[in-house]
Amino acid sequence: MQRDIAEQIVDQGGHYVLSLKRNQPTLFDDVARTFADPEARGLACKPTVDADHGRIETRNAVVSSDVAWLQDIHGWPGLKAIGAVRRTRRPKGANAGPPTTETAYYLLSEPMTPERLNQYARDHWGVENRLHWVLDVDMNEDRARNRCDNGPQNLAILKHMAINKLNAEPSKLSIRRKLKKADRSDAFLRSLLAM
Repeated sequence: MQRDIAEQIVDQGGHYVLSLKRNQPTLFDDVARTFADPEARGLACKPTVDADHGRIETRNAVVSSDVAWLQDIHGWPGLKAIGAVRRTRRPKGANAGPPTTETAYYLLSEPMTPERLNQYARDHWGVENRLHWVLDVDMNEDRARNRCDNGPQNLAILKHMAINKLNAEPSKLSIRRKLKKADRSDAFLRSLLAM
């Protein structure tokens, strides 16, 4: 499916930065081995450090455009570079546990600077976290029991429409508080629906 998405993006003249998952095991392993090889040519960026949410996170990005051999093996649509972002998280506080490290790999349709890849990766997780947190926690999507026919897809569309309405509402209330307010106030609910 990800290959089809990449092909459609390239066919329509766009560019992509796709997160490489383990469900593509041979490609994932080849990319991981590339960045593990000390002889690999890549551009490392200056680490970025963020300290919030009770932890310190350091991110290092590397981009390599030496992908001809990957294309020979995998034939990935439009692949021009690969990237890796290594994240190390250190919990803050007296009872902080040990640091954790993970590396995310990316397929790129255009070579870019490691700093730019680092920003794309950071922005992606911001969108993922904001949307999925609301769906999972505020809208209890994980507890949904509707699994037949078009029901799950229809409910997903309605939930996304509701999130868009709640985000468009100008007050500074959280999504959860807006949901509660809409549940308790017909006037507020009507104003949301009228938007």
